[in-house]
Amino acid sequence: MRTVDPLWSSAQARELVDRHDPGGLVRLGRIGRGWRQADLGALLRCSASTVSRMEQRGRTADLALLREAARKVGVPTHVLSAALGLGALPPTRVTADGPRCVEEDPMRRRTLLAAASLAIPAQALVGMDAALAITPDPTGSTVPLDARISRARALFDAGRHAELLATLPGLLADAQHSARSRADLALARLSACYSLASQVLVKIGRYERARLTADRATVYADLSGSPLAAAAAARELSIVLRHQNQADTAQRLILDAASQVEATGLTTQAQAAAYAQMLCTTSYTAARAGDRDQAQAMICEASRAARRLPQQAPSARLFPITPAAVVLYEVGVHWALGDAGAALQAGRSLRAEQFSTAERKGRMHTDLGRAWWQWGKAEQTTRELLSALRVSRGEVCDRPAIRKIVDDLSERHPQVSGVRELVAAAHARG
Repeated sequence: MRTVDPLWSSAQARELVDRHDPGGLVRLGRIGRGWRQADLGALLRCSASTVSRMEQRGRTADLALLREAARKVGVPTHVLSAALGLGALPPTRVTADGPRCVEEDPMRRRTLLAAASLAIPAQALVGMDAALAITPDPTGSTVPLDARISRARALFDAGRHAELLATLPGLLADAQHSARSRADLALARLSACYSLASQVLVKIGRYERARLTADRATVYADLSGSPLAAAAAARELSIVLRHQNQADTAQRLILDAASQVEATGLTTQAQAAAYAQMLCTTSYTAARAGDRDQAQAMICEASRAARRLPQQAPSARLFPITPAAVVLYEVGVHWALGDAGAALQAGRSLRAEQFSTAERKGRMHTDLGRAWWQWGKAEQTTRELLSALRVSRGEVCDRPAIRKIVDDLSERHPQVSGVRELVAAAHARG
């Protein structure tokens, strides 16, 4: 700790940083100044109970309020950043689920991390770290925020992950500035921005950062009062928790989100789409935890829920789930349960033209490729990964799990046609 005030280099402060408890740091600083919660609340123009919740919720608290409170009580910027998980990031943990699942096999964790470090330019992640520690000043852009969010979503859908990561700091800054109005729509937009950040960070295997953004998405979704925004944020957080070896918590969270969506009555297609998406995520989460009965029951229910949905989702829909997308989830569920034959049987009718984005088209090919690889079929695996590469380079080059399959193909089956092309592409950015 590089600070003059000995309070912030004390054992207590270090413990709070190690626990990633920025709310605890605020409490430590407040008590060190001899202030009551009401005293700090007066400076922040909020109630003592709000201060209490902020100190208890830690990094899931309102970021703007947390940052201002930390400034008032003298928490140094680098100490706050470390408590938010942005100083020295701990190693990513991946779910232990047996050797059949390359993506989350703990025996291959170091290799995956090494692969992840090559995929995305370091500067893009440095910019994100800085923006998550201290929100940048507004950019002053005259482009409407909704248009910029749509553009950012389009970058994700196109698999342009590095470009999206470079865009997100400014987008988050402007969304934060807009959310100062505390208008429900502005808070929902901010939640959507953090959800998108979580999605891309999960995609490239940066789970600690994704946990932070998913937490914030949840906070702002709750503040917005939108059940669909809350469902979207809960889904992202459950995905991160699954990757962090917290399958039970992830399952409880996504089941609760599904119940909240179901309680809307599912009277609109947007609500029905949200419900089907929650069920798909619930099914895959259960499959990753080895709960076969729950996984199969939920994917069957998702298939029924998706029957009323269009074959192509409207472009502005928060949950662009379709009947074909549910089938693709079924492929993933069977793969996660270790049944490659059932996965390939489920995906036999899938075609790239059923999906509207490059990300989904690429994901179809990589999911089928994973199933072929699980079955030990190198030629078919290579064919699917080459198809993914040609549709969405990021699905192969930026995902550590897929890059690992490419490396295994190169090591075990270098003679298979197309393997050299995959290896060259996967390591072109290294």
